Amino acid sequence: MQSERIDARTHRVLSGASRVAVLEVVRADGPLDVQAIASRVALHPNTVRSHLDQLIRAGLVESSVSARATPGRPRLSFTAPPGSTSGPQDSYRTLAGILAAAIGAGGSEPGSAAADMGERWGQRAAQAGGDVVVPLDDAGVLDRLVGLLDDIGFAPTVGAAADGGEGAQPAASGSTVIELQRCPFAEVAREHRDVVCAVHLGLLRGALDQLHAPLTSVRLEPFVRPDLCLVHLTPGAAGDPVAS
Repeated sequence: MQSERIDARTHRVLSGASRVAVLEVVRADGPLDVQAIASRVALHPNTVRSHLDQLIRAGLVESSVSARATPGRPRLSFTAPPGSTSGPQDSYRTLAGILAAAIGAGGSEPGSAAADMGERWGQRAAQAGGDVVVPLDDAGVLDRLVGLLDDIGFAPTVGAAADGGEGAQPAASGSTVIELQRCPFAEVAREHRDVVCAVHLGLLRGALDQLHAPLTSVRLEPFVRPDLCLVHLTPGAAGDPVAS
C-alpha cells in the first residue's frame, strides 16, 4: 500500500500547471497518443513529450505500443496506472496542481484564483459520482456532498457546531454542519492556509452547483481545533466567504 504522504520527487513533477493538465487529460481520457494529448491541452507535441517523460519517471503515467493498421513507426499510447486515480494520495496530487496553477496565475488575490480552480475540481468530482437524474432534495444533496468529501479523505460526519469546541462560531438557524475530522492537506494548509481553504470552499461550491442544489450559503470554519474544520450549509442565501 502506498503512503498517503506525497514524496518530494512527485511534488516537483506536479509543480507545473501544464504538466498537471497533461496528467489530468491522460487520467480522464487515456489511452491517448501524443498528438491527441497536445490537442486537448493546447501545447506543442514536443512539450507534451517532455511532460510525459517526467510523469512516467514519477510513476504517474505508463506508455504502451498501439497496434497500427498500416506500416510505419510504432505509436505510443499513454494511460494512468491502475489504482492511481482516486483516494487521498490522488487528492494530494490534485491539490498540488491547483496550488501550482494558482501561484502561476499571479495577481494580488491568489485566494480568489484558488477558489475558482476549486470550483472546477468540485464540479468534476460531483460529476464523477454519477448523474443527477432528478433534482435532489436537501437530504440527497447532503448525502452526495458527504460522500464526495469522504472520497477525498476528509473523514466527514454530520454534526452540530456546538461540538466543535470553544473556537466554533454559532450555527445559523436551519443550517447543517459537516465536521471534517481530518484534513488530507494539513501540511500544505499550514503554509498556504488562505489558498488551501479557498480551494476547499470552491470545491464545496462547485459540487453543490453540479448537484443542482437549492440556493445555499456555504461557510467554512478552518481549524476550530487542530483536528477539526466545520462546513456550514444554510439554505436560502448567497455563498459566504471563508470564515476567518
